[in-house]
Parts: sequence; structure tokens; C-alpha cells
Amino acid sequence: MRIRIVDAFTDRPFAGNPAGVLLLDAFPEDAWLQKVALEVNHAETAFAHPLPAGGEADWALRWFTPATEVAMCGHATLATAHVLRSTGAHEGPVRFATRSGVLIATPAEDGSITLDFPTAPLTAVGIPEGVAEALGAEPLAAFDTGPQVGDLLVELADEKTVHALRPDTRALGVHSERGIIATALAADPTNGYDYVSRCFFPNVGIDEDPVTGSAHTALAPYWSGRLGRNDLTGLQASARSGRVRTRLRGERTLLSGRAVTVIEGDLLV
Repeated sequence: MRIRIVDAFTDRPFAGNPAGVLLLDAFPEDAWLQKVALEVNHAETAFAHPLPAGGEADWALRWFTPATEVAMCGHATLATAHVLRSTGAHEGPVRFATRSGVLIATPAEDGSITLDFPTAPLTAVGIPEGVAEALGAEPLAAFDTGPQVGDLLVELADEKTVHALRPDTRALGVHSERGIIATALAADPTNGYDYVSRCFFPNVGIDEDPVTGSAHTALAPYWSGRLGRNDLTGLQASARSGRVRTRLRGERTLLSGRAVTVIEGDLLV
């Protein structure tokens, strides 16, 4: 079977967030899927297979980190939609049946793809004891992002502080189900983005995720509320970096970006 490595939320190779993508006839045993994801060893590997015509979805889709299956993944969904489009396996909008419900990916003529995801519910919480020490920076505020995302979102003082983080990722793991989203307002919006973020997910085996679509379902409502605009662009300031265009639509958040296939080969087992 063919396996591809796709860089998502970027228009150039070796940036954005890499994901493995396998198109299957059906899902094998979970243990095999997990072994493949560990072998690929990227933040997520996506497995998809076509569904019978006439149903509520076109393809079934699952995502695995090297350590576990996850309930939602934006960049691997974008990567899968890119593969379906670039190989001709599916034309036009594609509906994915997932653990987070039916997620729709719509390609545009300019080469970008827009994902339709559920907006994360944000609940203000007290700043947990030990978070500042684990991050190496004092949060201004903290928010629970709900069960589908499973992160603690914290706002920091400024963009410079987000870039400078060198957290103790093991210590961060006790504060949420998946990990921590650290964010701040962009220092200069004329640079083409409105806010910055970094994401640390030690509980699913990812010390720092390069670009996280699911995190932006929480970042979009947070910063849209703060800035008074529904259409924003977020910069995820990891070493690989990537930008996510967000459009808040009430209970749904649209995430737009590009993707590039960098490796294609045969899986021999």
C-alpha cells in the first residue's frame, strides 16, 4: 500500500506539520495502526478508507500519534484531504466520519483547503499551581478547551514570551488531558498574523506540535472575542512554523491552509 508524508499548513516542504497518510480498503486491527504510527513517528498518522455511497460521509478517518489514537486532528485531516485531491481519489468537498463527528474538507481553486470543525467551548479556570514554573512564564489567564480538544489554553504577556518558552514538558502533562496551548497577541499585525501560539502535548507523546489545527478551534473563538473579528490568522511559532487562517462561525470554526506531499512510497508490511 502507498504511504505518504505530507507537510500541512504550509506551502513549502520541510515546514508546517508533517503527517503520515495511508488510504486503505478498510481499517485493520488497532494494534497494527498504532505500530505504523509509531514507525512513521510524526505527530499524527492518518488512516482513511472509502465509505459506501449515499451515507452521511464519504471516507472514514482515524488519527494516531506515536503513542495513542486521538479524537481530533486538524493537520492530518488537511493532509488526507490533500492526498485525496492530488491523487484523484476524491473530487470536491470530502466528508470524513471521525470520532469528532462528520468533518468536511473543501478544496479551493487557489490550492488551499478549508476544514469545518466544531468550535471548542472555552471555560475560564484558575491558573493551576505549577503551570508557570513548568512553562517558564506567568500566564495572564487560563481556559479549559473542552473534551474534544482536551488542552489548557493560557494567554501569556506578549509574543516575545511565547517564542522564548523552554518548558518542562513532563511537568506540563499533569494540567490537562492532552497538553498546553500557550498564546499571545501578535506584536505587529502588519506581519500577516493576529496572534501566536505554541502547543505542548506530552500526554500523547508530542513534546511540541509544529502546527495544530485542533488547537485553533479554541484559539479562534478566544482571539475573535478579544479582537472583535471573526476572520483571523494564527502563527504557530514552532521551529517548523505554520499559519492557520481561522473563520469563526458560531459552533463551527473554519480552518484554512495548504499542504505539500514530500515523501511517497510503499509500506511493505
